[in-house]
Amino acid sequence: MKSVLVIGLGRFGKYLSIALKDQGCEIMGVDISEERLEESMDYVTQGIIGNSTNLTFLKSLGVRNYDVCYVTISSNFQMSLETTSLLSELGAKKIIARAAEDVQAKFLLKNGADHVVYPEREMGRWAAIRYTSENVLDYIEIDPQASIIEIKVPGKWADKALEDLDIRQKYNLNIVGIRKKGTLVYFVSPDTIFGKDDSILVLGSMETLKKCFKI
Repeated sequence: MKSVLVIGLGRFGKYLSIALKDQGCEIMGVDISEERLEESMDYVTQGIIGNSTNLTFLKSLGVRNYDVCYVTISSNFQMSLETTSLLSELGAKKIIARAAEDVQAKFLLKNGADHVVYPEREMGRWAAIRYTSENVLDYIEIDPQASIIEIKVPGKWADKALEDLDIRQKYNLNIVGIRKKGTLVYFVSPDTIFGKDDSILVLGSMETLKKCFKI
């Protein structure tokens, strides 16, 4: 069971805690606001009110004991930066920090963050791609060079086998899963037949995906 520290229980911190709880993690939630902490107590294992820029307070949390420390402060970047720096000084194993823009990410990474997440940017991209195409059912960006989309099987691919379509050679794309009658299967063999009501998970660059599926 993973032990995690979540500092900042605004909207992102709250929903992150819910997801972590669903994964069976033990969560210590921290916020400077008593109201926000109370609203999140159903989703964290323990909660404490405190100022994460206070070195004595952070030391009292024993940050080295957590597998991951999340800094999800949204309203005060200076506080987020100081918290990240102090966590690093205290020997936190892994620090994930929230950023709203690239310049914030650069400062966070220079001051101890191991990874940076952009919740608004990522949700904006997802919503733009998901809801401007009738065929795209889901979208995940793995990194700037690779994404996975779930998309309805194109009409011209229906009732054909994967090996006959030669998708990898023609389009430089990989089929990594197929959903048949609501069931997602991650093993797709060359003789898998695509049904007209199926959807497929396709891995490739966003540029190639857009070109192939007219997204």
